[in-house]
Amino acid sequence: MNNFAPCEICGGTDWQVTYVGPIRDGAFGSRRDGAVVSRCGDCGADRLREDFCFDNAGYATRRYRRTVGQDADSVAYQTTHDPMQRFVLDALGPLSLRGKVVADVGCAGGSFLDHIAGIADRVVAIDPAEHYHADLAARGYPVYPSIAAARRATPASVDLAVSVQVIEHVTDPRGFLAEIAELVRPGGDIMVTTPNRADILMELASEDFPAFFYRTVHRWYFDADALAACGAAAGLRTTATRHIHRYPMANALHWLRDRRPRGETPMPALDRSADGFWRGYLESHGRADQLAMTFRRR
Repeated sequence: MNNFAPCEICGGTDWQVTYVGPIRDGAFGSRRDGAVVSRCGDCGADRLREDFCFDNAGYATRRYRRTVGQDADSVAYQTTHDPMQRFVLDALGPLSLRGKVVADVGCAGGSFLDHIAGIADRVVAIDPAEHYHADLAARGYPVYPSIAAARRATPASVDLAVSVQVIEHVTDPRGFLAEIAELVRPGGDIMVTTPNRADILMELASEDFPAFFYRTVHRWYFDADALAACGAAAGLRTTATRHIHRYPMANALHWLRDRRPRGETPMPALDRSADGFWRGYLESHGRADQLAMTFRRR
């Protein structure tokens, strides 16, 4: 069952099984049974066993978006992801983008780039999915299929690299961060977001939520300590940690009552004041659904 290679982050071999059961294989309702997730006893990251993981080659094609139940064209991407940019901007906290060179690593259809293009001095688009490239280029963004290609074109010139919901997909998170660091100028920043393994629903709805949280397209699962350890292994210094919660209190209550996600669907008895308290509580206690961490190149 616990057939894991040495940890790609730290080289550890002390794996402890944390979950065995069904996981999501696309949109809600799709599933793959018998999956195994284990935790590295050294760095603390959780890893889905590789034979349950989505094939890396699929990220460069339309297959990934189709697997997660989304259309693969730029307009569909923007419709889905434009509303989410308020959380990305929130995750950046006090970091100023004005006059900066900013790279979006894993930009897909470019929603984040569109939101900052009028503030940043220059933005750089990086994504392996080439079906987005023509549209990104038409909007004026220099676009590259990989971090290595961007680094060859603009070595160590980026002030801020942002990577939103990408690190959980890659085979080697430490190498991923180290490669981004080579794109960033000395003293530059890297901001990464990922689903938070400490999401309160992992505890409140423990019979149902883990089968939704764990996914074939996500190899890795982090809490703040594990993500900081990954950054340190890549030679980076953690400068800020933020927990961001995206959903109203009603979503948690729907999980408890209906045993399924309802997203932004409201409950009549709850208003914005309840949602404000709920989000504030979860974010201050590290139990929100998203984790955002800023690193600095040494």
